[in-house]
Amino acid sequence: MPYATEEDLPPPIRTHLPPHAQEIFRAAFNSAWDEYAGQGEKREETAHRVAWAAVKRHYRKEGRDWVPIRANRAI
Repeated sequence: MPYATEEDLPPPIRTHLPPHAQEIFRAAFNSAWDEYAGQGEKREETAHRVAWAAVKRHYRKEGRDWVPIRANRAI
């Protein structure tokens, strides 16, 4: 089911992801939840996969921590 706030996210996500990554996860999950309404039992699994993919576009795991991915900028 969709998450109304970051406090509604599952404990492992709240515990391990930084606040901005939690926002990304929640927004992506809720969007995918709506988009894949016709998937039946796979809906929640698909929404979680989409949400994690969104987080991984902006964050990477370094040891036990999730850190922002810095874009290489030409000077």
